[in-house]
Amino acid sequence: MRPAQQPRFIRILNLLLTGVVGVSVVAQASAKTAEPQLGPGDHTLALQVGGLDRKYIVHVPAGYDGGKPVPVVIMFHGGGGTARGAMRETGWTQKADQEGFLAVFPEATRPDPTKPSRFGTNGQAWNDGSGGFHSGERNIPDVAFIDAMLDDLIARFAVDQRCIYATGFSNGASMTFRVGVDLSARIAAIAPFAGSLWLKQPKLARPVPLFYLTGDADPLNPLEGGTPKMATGAPIRTAVSRVKPPAREFVATWAHLLGCSAEPKPAPATPGVTTLLYSGGREDTEVRFTIIQGHGHIWPGGKNLLPESMVGKATAKFRATDAIWEFFASHPMPERR
Repeated sequence: MRPAQQPRFIRILNLLLTGVVGVSVVAQASAKTAEPQLGPGDHTLALQVGGLDRKYIVHVPAGYDGGKPVPVVIMFHGGGGTARGAMRETGWTQKADQEGFLAVFPEATRPDPTKPSRFGTNGQAWNDGSGGFHSGERNIPDVAFIDAMLDDLIARFAVDQRCIYATGFSNGASMTFRVGVDLSARIAAIAPFAGSLWLKQPKLARPVPLFYLTGDADPLNPLEGGTPKMATGAPIRTAVSRVKPPAREFVATWAHLLGCSAEPKPAPATPGVTTLLYSGGREDTEVRFTIIQGHGHIWPGGKNLLPESMVGKATAKFRATDAIWEFFASHPMPERR
C-alpha cells in the first residue's frame, strides 16, 4: 500500500515513529518581502539552497535596534510540523522578548513541495542522518540550508556569533544533533528534546555542550531504547517502525566526544526531575541529561495537539524553554585567541 493510500491514522503513526513529533497542524507561513531593516516582530525570509526554495521565520525581540549583537536560538520543528507550529508550542518567541535574542524557526521540506504542508499526508521532515523520510531518501541538503540561513541572519541582523544555539523536538531534536556535529564550528551549544543521535561516527570540529532532555513515559522515544509503542501499550505495526537506541547510549557518546568524565554525577534533586551531569570536557564543556518523570512525547511546558493515547501525558514538573535558555546563556562559545 502506498503512503498516500494508507488510512490517515497509520500515516500519522508513520510520522511519529521515526523520532518525529511535529504536533501542530498549522498552515505554512506565507513569504514576506524582505526589508532593508527588519525591526521587532515576525519575519518570514526565503533562500534558495541546493536548487530548493527554503524558508525560515525569525522573531526579532521587542527593543531590538541593531545597535548591539544579540544571541540566536534555532528551534527545529518536529516531523509533520511547521515553523509556525513550533512557535505556538514551545514559547520561544515570548522567551526571546524577555531575554533579547533572535528566535529562529526554519522550515523542513515536504514530500510534495507543490502542495501545502499537511500533517500525516504531506508532512515536513528533516534529513537528520537516519536515512528516513523523503528528506533522507532524497538526501535533502538541510545542513547546507542551516549554514546559509546563518549567513543570511548575520547579514541582516547584529548577531553575536559566539552565542548561536540550536534546539529541537523529536525529528527536530535529531536534526539538532546533526547540526551540532556538522556545524560545530558555528553552534555554541545544543539542546535536543526526545530525539536521537543517528550519525554513526560523529566528529566535532570543536566541543559543543549538550543538554539532552526526554520523558521517562515517552512511548515514541523510549528512554531505554526499543520499538516505539502507543501510550496505551499497544504495539504499532507500520512499515517505518524500527528499534531506537537507548538515550543513555548516545548521551554517553557525546560526553566522550567532549572528553567529559565517563561516569555522570547527579545534579541537585528537583521533584519529578532527574538530571545527570558529565563534566570536565574540553574548553570547560559539559553534558546535561535530564529525565522528566511521567512525561510523554510533548514539549515540556508547551502545548500538545495529539491524543494522549498516542503520545502519553504531559506533566507540569518542568518548562523546557526556560531551562534550555538558562543552559544556553551559560555556554557561549569561548573567545578565540
